[in-house]
Amino acid sequence: MSVFVKEGDLDQSLLWMIKQDRRSSAKLWDVQQHPTAPSCACPRVQPKMVMEYWTGWFDSWGGPHNILDSSEVLKTVSAILDAGSSINLYMFHGGTNFGFINGAMHFHEYKSDVTSYDYDAVLTEAGDYTAKYFKLRGFFGSISGVPLPPQPDLLPKTAYEPLRPYLYLSLWDALKYMEEPVNSEKPVNMENLPVNNGNGQSFGYTLYETTIASSGILSGLVRDRGQVFVNTVSVGFLDYERKKIVIPLIQGYTRLRILVENRGRVNYGNNIDDQRKGLIGNIYLNDSPLKKFRIYSLDMKKSFFQRFSIDKWSPIPEVPTFPAFFLGALSISLSPFDTFMKLEGWEKGVVFINGQNLGRYWNIGPQETLYLPGAWLDQGSNQVIVFEEKMAGPVIQFTETPHLGRSQYLE
Repeated sequence: MSVFVKEGDLDQSLLWMIKQDRRSSAKLWDVQQHPTAPSCACPRVQPKMVMEYWTGWFDSWGGPHNILDSSEVLKTVSAILDAGSSINLYMFHGGTNFGFINGAMHFHEYKSDVTSYDYDAVLTEAGDYTAKYFKLRGFFGSISGVPLPPQPDLLPKTAYEPLRPYLYLSLWDALKYMEEPVNSEKPVNMENLPVNNGNGQSFGYTLYETTIASSGILSGLVRDRGQVFVNTVSVGFLDYERKKIVIPLIQGYTRLRILVENRGRVNYGNNIDDQRKGLIGNIYLNDSPLKKFRIYSLDMKKSFFQRFSIDKWSPIPEVPTFPAFFLGALSISLSPFDTFMKLEGWEKGVVFINGQNLGRYWNIGPQETLYLPGAWLDQGSNQVIVFEEKMAGPVIQFTETPHLGRSQYLE
């Protein structure tokens, strides 16, 4: 038996299982590095197939936009087919990690994926053609015994007029409209919170509140990123690299708040069994564990926003208090088209369209626009809510083309 696997599986249980099967004469090949391996490994009586040839790669927040040269893709695909093998292109059609479903990698360090899963694929996340598409189409046409069908028409795109949010609700004011918090002597990670009919919290943010009476060094295990507040003032954040933070001098009893974001779970690797999110174990002030927490589950599902009736919102103040929700309306007079949302001047947060979670944005890049399908929009007025952690821009812009950030060619 010959088995061809993608590189990410080579050190996982698949290799162990094959080795345990003494009846197997399996051969393992990383076909990303050895595209013609099937012709060498398989006897002639066995079919050959490359199950996952990477046409690009996904992007992580703070990194580059990864691209793979179209000529390199054509060369490799041609070699695989010339070797008599079938092939699966991963990805053929780019996609989008809508909502909070982006994943992450955690090997030497934790890296969460961006909202776009465009992947520099053969077709973009919006279904548009690329140089890879035209080169591969030409190649497939040259070896096909029949003419290829005509190319489908592309979905039209548009750039809507900039949207200016007009109402605002700070997170601290919003807390009184939410479900009662969980009271706990110690921190509880989001998955083990007694919410959602005992099923815990899966995605989003979790807010932890307790009372402190002194300044000092705050430390603990936070997964994945915890913004720390003294009352309503942000004093920094904790994450995988920043495990300690200084709490400034305070007088009397003060409310300490930690807003923890689940930035995405890994889907393979040795850390796959270590994916609890929130505060993991005790949080310490000057090496003493803090007690008596009020814990809010901020999953930001559609029902979450239904609590915020229009009378709960206020006009945007000159100096907003963050984190906060910003409300606006996108008016569309004709049938909606696909578009790309650009939040220039905003820092970090999440966008919701008509109650649906479009995805995250972050000004560290590389991704600069969010793909907004026309199917998400209605003719008429569309509700747009932005949850912003740190700094809001004056408007939300739209463009006909994606901007996925600074590019880096894959080797």
